[in-house]
Amino acid sequence: MLPTVRHLFSQPDLGLRLLTPDSVLPASALDQTVEWVHSSDLADPTPFLSPGQVLLTTGTQFTTAAHGDELYDGYVARLRDRGIAALGFGTEVIRDGTPDGLIDACTRHGLPLVEVPYRTPFIAVVRSAADMVAEERYARHTWALSAQRAISLAALRPDGLSATLSELSHQLDHWVALFDASGSLDRVFPRDAFAGSTLAGTSFDTVQREAGRLLRRGQRASTTVLVGGETLTLQTLGRRDQLRGVLALGGVRELDAASQDVVTSVIALAGLALEQNHALAGARGHLRAGLLHALLGGNRELAETISTEMWGPLPSAPVQLVVTDAPAGRLDAIIEFLELRVEEQPDRMFFAAQNDRVVLILGRSGRTLVDDLCRTFDLHAGLSDESEYRDLPRALAQAEQAHERSQEGDAGVVEFDDISRQGVLAFLARTDAREVGRATLLPLISHDDLNGSELLHTVRVWLEHNGAFDAAARVLGVHRHTVRSRVELAETLLGRDLSTFHARADVWAALLATASVPG
Repeated sequence: MLPTVRHLFSQPDLGLRLLTPDSVLPASALDQTVEWVHSSDLADPTPFLSPGQVLLTTGTQFTTAAHGDELYDGYVARLRDRGIAALGFGTEVIRDGTPDGLIDACTRHGLPLVEVPYRTPFIAVVRSAADMVAEERYARHTWALSAQRAISLAALRPDGLSATLSELSHQLDHWVALFDASGSLDRVFPRDAFAGSTLAGTSFDTVQREAGRLLRRGQRASTTVLVGGETLTLQTLGRRDQLRGVLALGGVRELDAASQDVVTSVIALAGLALEQNHALAGARGHLRAGLLHALLGGNRELAETISTEMWGPLPSAPVQLVVTDAPAGRLDAIIEFLELRVEEQPDRMFFAAQNDRVVLILGRSGRTLVDDLCRTFDLHAGLSDESEYRDLPRALAQAEQAHERSQEGDAGVVEFDDISRQGVLAFLARTDAREVGRATLLPLISHDDLNGSELLHTVRVWLEHNGAFDAAARVLGVHRHTVRSRVELAETLLGRDLSTFHARADVWAALLATASVPG
């Protein structure tokens, strides 16, 4: 870190004397870092100064006859507003001693004031500060080189990614956490960092939500978050639309340039490691697709053997199949999300990518996982009935039909069991039978439009109640004879005898095809 006001003013060879009592200064006033030391006797030097500087003056601007408390107060107020770290007054050049009014103004505004004796030239104070800055920068540069060397050696270990993050945590003396592509905590160093930490509970949830937000954007980005009194830095890893995770750094102070250089090198190494893992995942993906093909072909023994060696046993039968869309830009993230879930419970799920979709084979407790997947990536999915492995092709066809139906609504899961209970005729509303159905019902539709009648509605309700006039009348709120006369008129307009099963089925199918029957 840069030298502080306290450190600069305590140099014995400079002979500086603090005039503002330490007890009245803000707690951090003397611990503020010194960016540079500047000298000026301008009445208002602030346009030429930067925050964090120490200003030296001989007081020439205070020799006017109009000087007084207001002059000193305004001068010090301007310095304080500018962010000046401290003021040094050189004595015995223009006047003996430091003006009392200046001491009082600095005390009121909490600005450290030192007296610079005549024997100490201003250039000596400037040189002392410059030497401290150079020494600190050299030390930080040396530390950065040493830290980067240690991190590079760590990257060569068998588990290079974990070793790299652990070494970064050690070098920065901060905790370091890696969130995976799904936004879940993957690893943290030191491993007990969150035990009793200010990040426990709700605060940790805030960090995790922020990591998830960065990942959902799909763009490279970094951000800082203030949580539990700690300033946290979050940085995405990976390429745009192919993010591999988020690196989070905990700490109580802003990283300096040397620390930032070290962090940047770790981000590059971590990104490389994750990309290599991704390339390996691509090979595993081809293997998964082959095993799914084998399972659909009835070769469960081969698929079981390879899956057990690679990921663990296949889910126990009966199983359910899921088909979900996988947009090209999100496929990698979806696969990584599923890979991580397989690592957690290998016998709970098997999955494979097929073109622009993902097929999952789930055990009995897998439904929650599918809901999480659809919610995280805003996906549509279809879920089959339970099936034995020998019947997987049939289960796949069910999942495909359910997935097709899911596209008609919001993102989420549609179960084949739900649509199968609607019957075969329910699919007519989703085929090219719609216009044929409308043509069938057109005489009723035209009559209702022309006369303001309710023949179409009456026929629908009557058919829903199995052709029972009394039951339909109660629903419609009319007399049963009114229902009977409306049905007879409908028969005339349609040219069909609705007392026959064939005619009733044909009209009911037309109602379904035109979506005139609630689903």
